[in-house]
Amino acid sequence: MNADTTSKILDNIDPDEMLNLAQDLIRIPSFKTEETEVARFLADYLSQRGYAVELQEVEPGRFQTVATLKGAGGGKSLMLNGHIDIDPLAMGWNRDPWTPHIEGDLIYGAGIRNMKSGVSAMITAAEAVRKSGTPLKGDLVLACVVGELQGGVGTTHLCRNGPLTDMAVVPEPFGADNILTVHAGVLEMAVHVLGNSRHISRKEEGIDAIAKMCQAIPAINGVEFTYTPRPDLPGLPRINVGAIIGGRGRDYDLRGPNFVSDFCTVLVDVRFLPGMTSASVKADIENALNQIKAQDPDFQYEIEMPPDPKHRVFTVVMEPFDLPKDEYILDAVLRQYRAVTGREPDGVGAVLPGSYTGDDTCHLWQAGVPCLLYGPGGGSQSPTIPDEYSRIPDMRQVAKVLALTAQDICNLPN
Repeated sequence: MNADTTSKILDNIDPDEMLNLAQDLIRIPSFKTEETEVARFLADYLSQRGYAVELQEVEPGRFQTVATLKGAGGGKSLMLNGHIDIDPLAMGWNRDPWTPHIEGDLIYGAGIRNMKSGVSAMITAAEAVRKSGTPLKGDLVLACVVGELQGGVGTTHLCRNGPLTDMAVVPEPFGADNILTVHAGVLEMAVHVLGNSRHISRKEEGIDAIAKMCQAIPAINGVEFTYTPRPDLPGLPRINVGAIIGGRGRDYDLRGPNFVSDFCTVLVDVRFLPGMTSASVKADIENALNQIKAQDPDFQYEIEMPPDPKHRVFTVVMEPFDLPKDEYILDAVLRQYRAVTGREPDGVGAVLPGSYTGDDTCHLWQAGVPCLLYGPGGGSQSPTIPDEYSRIPDMRQVAKVLALTAQDICNLPN
């Protein structure tokens, strides 16, 4: 890429337009399963700017946006893939989460860190390429997907139905000076303990599912996994029992505290290493629970993986991701990072704690699309005040690097 092309693209990065888009996205709540309003907003936004736009119906009434800046033909294609679902909000915000606030170099608002800032940056990158008028041979695809926070519901739909590209970047919020090529496997499961309900007057005749679950939780948290350690991921594998509910019947009827519970469920999250699989993780947990069962004939359990969608947790397993270091996408992003910043990134490969999380790169990689993670960082205001923010300089830098990466890859011969 010559200097004139680079300059022309970078001159068309519009920070004001990027921040306006980010603020518009903040104003639209889009919790997982509730993303369609944002998808329609982005479809209108991108179609008005000349992109070929498809609203994909991932589930009945649930849509995601895929927009393509068409190339002239004969070149490689690139996908910029960002999720539009956001995390639940913690208590204690100082600001209205749905009213964006810009203070110095920070932009605050619900979902801005994970990952409406990344979505805004990737769209700004595509817009810089489009407005610069520099030609592309291959297609540049913007995938604004749903359900990443459920394990990748939207991207797995995309992988099954298309469009797929030759390479991809996912701008997750790990910081504009980090390029991640490794992430943990992630699975979530429901562990159910079954009891035998009796009225409180005959409590001794019952089998209390909640009491039995109190035996199961320490065993789950203390499970001995089968794995080979990796020095670059010293905190893996790890497991967390994150939610519990018990009551009468499989619908957890809570109207009968005068009865012994006969059904209790915990929701469990596991982060595991490359080399491990979801099947091996499940087997290790079963082994821990079977040790209880061997000592207590009244202990009965079931594992549901993935959990019932009613729990609104991961319904898709994210297997571990480890991009080979010789893939062109890594070389391209590194070169454009150096061109924009004049230096080397702080971290490349496994970057902690970001690599302890999961994301949609694993699904793209399994579908044959070499990809990596590069996006703007952020956080919350303090450990006690959860106001979510993203760093505006990170957003600008990511937009520049992604714009130059698009120009690079989409003009490679097919």
